[in-house]
Amino acid sequence: MSGHDHDHHNEDNGVSRRKVLECMTWASTGVLWTISGGVPRSLGIVGSAAAAEPAGMTFLQISDSHVGFDKPANPNAIGTLEEAINQVRGIPAKPSFMIHTGDITHLSKAKEFDDADRIISQAKLDVHYVPGEHDIIDEEVKLYKERYGKGTKGAGWYSFDAGGVHFIGLVNVVDLKGGGLGNLGNDQLEWLENDLKGRSKSTPIVLFAHIPLWTVYPQWGWGTEDGGRALEYVKGFGSVTVLNGHIHQVMQKVEGNVTFHTARSTAFPQPAPGSAPSPGPMKVEDAKLRSMLGVASINFKQGTERLAIIDTPLQG
Repeated sequence: MSGHDHDHHNEDNGVSRRKVLECMTWASTGVLWTISGGVPRSLGIVGSAAAAEPAGMTFLQISDSHVGFDKPANPNAIGTLEEAINQVRGIPAKPSFMIHTGDITHLSKAKEFDDADRIISQAKLDVHYVPGEHDIIDEEVKLYKERYGKGTKGAGWYSFDAGGVHFIGLVNVVDLKGGGLGNLGNDQLEWLENDLKGRSKSTPIVLFAHIPLWTVYPQWGWGTEDGGRALEYVKGFGSVTVLNGHIHQVMQKVEGNVTFHTARSTAFPQPAPGSAPSPGPMKVEDAKLRSMLGVASINFKQGTERLAIIDTPLQG
């Protein structure tokens, strides 16, 4: 690696948590969000918000590069990953590091991992990985672990601290449940509970995993069966951000002090929940493809305990 109580009211602003939960935002292109009082507020579009150099620590999220994918939805997934990394290289203020939330490859082949490493390394950033289900389908399930699992626990989970924030990389793709739902398992959950013990509740927490830890659309396996237990362990912290990939589109919700955010893919889009017979690569007009792919930049300023997220498409 280099279930909450939805019915209580937020006493600060009178907005019910249930209402916030229902206001799931299919974010428009390139909007900068910050969290205040448990409610997301837009600070402006990427062009204007990113013009000012951010204060504090900034890190990037990239996801679902699917190196090796070559179907009609994007015959050149390796090319769009290169475009994404070129975009990263062009950021004026160098981020502290990058997180990849899984599906680095499409078929877990050695060459796919080699190609991904070659391209992603051009960002010249430390990268912290968690696997997607496409990264662990090699026969002996070892290629991902050999490259990115050194120093991790179990199937590859780990934690680290940076800039006053505690980061926790979780693995929820090893033992998928009915319908493809993610699963963390008792061993990992017990480790998570112990990892958080003794930490100040004012410490900002960032959880990241491939499949969303919250239930987006269980009919398509877009959720984690035991994710609620993980969220119970962090609900007492003042600022919690949960970053995921897997669904290839931006979706955000806020519940209390927990902000959930899913990232775009750099390879291909997927349909919105329930808008197609099933999930999977979605073919769009060539001119529209790059507006549906991209990366996310997350900023944390010490003392404010707010993480602001900018979603930037490859084009748009």
